[in-house]
Amino acid sequence: MKNIALHSIHEKLGAKMVPFAGYNMPVQYEGVTAEHLTVRESVGVFDVSHMGEFLVSGENALALIQKVTSNDASKLEIGDAQYSCFPNEENGIVDDLICYRIKENEYLLVVNASNIEKDWNWISSYNEEFKADLKDLSEDYSLLAIQGPKAVEAMQSLSSLDLAAIPFYKFKVGDFAGIENVIISATGYTGSGGFEIYCKNEEATQIWNKVFEAGVDFGIKPIGLAARDTLRLEMGYCLYGNDIDDTTSPIEAGLSWITKFTKDFVNAEALAKEKEHKPERRLVAFELDERGIPRQGYDIVDGNGNIIGNVTSGTMSPCLQKGIGMGYVPRIMSKSGTQIFIQVRKKAIPATIVKLPFYKG
Repeated sequence: MKNIALHSIHEKLGAKMVPFAGYNMPVQYEGVTAEHLTVRESVGVFDVSHMGEFLVSGENALALIQKVTSNDASKLEIGDAQYSCFPNEENGIVDDLICYRIKENEYLLVVNASNIEKDWNWISSYNEEFKADLKDLSEDYSLLAIQGPKAVEAMQSLSSLDLAAIPFYKFKVGDFAGIENVIISATGYTGSGGFEIYCKNEEATQIWNKVFEAGVDFGIKPIGLAARDTLRLEMGYCLYGNDIDDTTSPIEAGLSWITKFTKDFVNAEALAKEKEHKPERRLVAFELDERGIPRQGYDIVDGNGNIIGNVTSGTMSPCLQKGIGMGYVPRIMSKSGTQIFIQVRKKAIPATIVKLPFYKG
């Protein structure tokens, strides 16, 4: 197991450390519900330095990205971020990612920790044609997500940039916590606003310490990966390995909005046909109508007890105080308001398909 740059700090803070994607990561500190509500109500900090970062540059950088990703990166201005995915050749997804346009011919791709090697090999195989300059910076950079409605106010004293003026899915490169050339990105995985801070590993301790000094009057707390999962699920954000994977298409996963057929990309023709003819199944969101907690892998059944799908993500929502989840069901049963049942041990608990997000803020 690898250790992230701030490993010793998390241990001193009493974090429960667990192996995740090859790294020892802080899963929780004081408890999932308390940490979840901290992010919803004030400001919390996640160390997500296990994420992967690939720098793509050179005159063919955009051409390579256009080929391997589903979204249209040609729309990106310098300072823009874009959610996208790597489609595979069998109607599945290699990974989902965020693409940042750093300079004229320079892009940063941020990928999931568990897929760093797989993604690198995938991009590299297509780069034999384009010969862009590829660099894997994953081991050199740390990533802190400062999230919550008070994040902007709490962090403003640490930068000369106007943090409130950075729109959602835009970023600035500037000074932060006494460090120059930090990427300050108005992105995140929680639905409660805030920033993601990219810095070199050797800068992470100074930034962490100054972030907590600046946030002390705002109730800032460290937050673990367990609360990150419940926060993203309340928003209905897909998690790779749960809701999307090598066997799920972006169309059936509800990711048509990041799948642009105005360009040629891997498996575009097959995905265009699937969109036209409509997929056989859909990823849906549901709320339990009675007490219970849906878990990944639980069967979704119809009124006659027939298995029609399975739960890909599920939890007890700290904000809604009810069981929520996502899973794939046949398209004919995917409409909002449809009743389904979640098989929790020997009991089939009724649930209703709903529109996302679960948490409305």
